[in-house]
Amino acid sequence: MSDVNWHEQAREMWDEKASFWHANSREMWDSGSRKTIVPFFEQHVPEGRSVLDLGCGDGYGSYKLWQKGFEVTGVDLSHEMVSLCQSRLTEGMERLNFLQADMLHLPFEDQSFDTLMAINSLEWTEVPADAFKEVARVIKSGGYMLFGILGPTAGPRNHSYRRLYGEEVICNTMMPWEFEKMALEQGFEVVESKGVYKQGVHNSHLNQLSHELKQSLSFMWLFILKK
Repeated sequence: MSDVNWHEQAREMWDEKASFWHANSREMWDSGSRKTIVPFFEQHVPEGRSVLDLGCGDGYGSYKLWQKGFEVTGVDLSHEMVSLCQSRLTEGMERLNFLQADMLHLPFEDQSFDTLMAINSLEWTEVPADAFKEVARVIKSGGYMLFGILGPTAGPRNHSYRRLYGEEVICNTMMPWEFEKMALEQGFEVVESKGVYKQGVHNSHLNQLSHELKQSLSFMWLFILKK
């Protein structure tokens, strides 16, 4: 599958899913699977830093970072998602901006941002290593990068199931440990990482497990990298 075809299909899919995502995103960020992301980000990034929110969806995660005092630029492949983002903007929100772009060809100069948040976005690129390099290009040296990678128990992995029949798919089933290895191979430091789990998985289940087994139970794995 060519680069253009893959990403065009991904854009069309997320355009179609924009309304469904918008109906559920606030709950995910406030009390669901994404509720720990912004607090985790704040532990490592001081208030006031510039943030590139890559694959921002309808912009609610970007909005939550802006509320915490960050200067946020949200980018998404989907035109419909960016339209939803724009509808969130009101007068006096100058430090929150949104635009449509492909993460393989970001319209920013090198080292344009202090830091990055990218949640469930690299999985939707044809060659994640290429996307990772392009994303890292626009982050300042010494900057922190927060990635969220879907774990083995995440339902969205169904998008890649039809590859078993030899069909072309537009979702890479990247495992957390694969992302971690890729980041290390490209010279990045893993500062901290943590898992997000489905209901029913408790600390008592996890305490005696190795790092790899904890990742294997995760719905999502969060990484803080340092450039």
